[in-house]
Amino acid sequence: MTNSSRALAVALVMLGVSAPMNTAMTAPKPQFSMQTGSVTSQPIGHYEFCKQHHAECAIRTKSAALPRLTPHGWDIVRDVNRDVNASITPMTDAEAFGREEVWSYPVDVGDCEDFVLLKRQKLIKAGFSAADLLITVVRKPDGEGHAVLTLRSAQGDFVLDNLVDDVKLWTDTPYTYLKRQASFDTGRWVTIENGTTDVMVGALK
Repeated sequence: MTNSSRALAVALVMLGVSAPMNTAMTAPKPQFSMQTGSVTSQPIGHYEFCKQHHAECAIRTKSAALPRLTPHGWDIVRDVNRDVNASITPMTDAEAFGREEVWSYPVDVGDCEDFVLLKRQKLIKAGFSAADLLITVVRKPDGEGHAVLTLRSAQGDFVLDNLVDDVKLWTDTPYTYLKRQASFDTGRWVTIENGTTDVMVGALK
């Protein structure tokens, strides 16, 4: 993608126009965004991924105002989430590679982290900023670990999940949020301070 075509893509997906969401989302409150804390440990799978894809884990970004999703941008997000979910067959790393924690771009099979990586790649190619597309580690209600992609926007933080085709506001998911990529450095991770169910429920009262 040339610089001019990339600039056009960015303009199309991120403008000062709200996406067609419900009333609560068009007038977001602070709790609609995750509150991140200190730098924390990098998942071993991401560490190994970064050794193979160094450039992708070395993107530094200065803080900037969160972009607002346009209707066109929102359509892209939903299409990417749905299309990747449909095109990749879920399979554990143990089944696919014979070992755990292999993060890679999937071709036809993959686990939750692989779904996230592919969605992130596609959205960056569509014009979204890497600083607003963050791999996020959560805990499911049954206690099992899981990974989703967080999309930061002025309307709130939204979650792209291989278990659900709908793109949801993070507070509308059943997960406990533990940590995610840092928006200022794609190779570092930060804690999520308001990621537990009790904190989220309390914030929304």
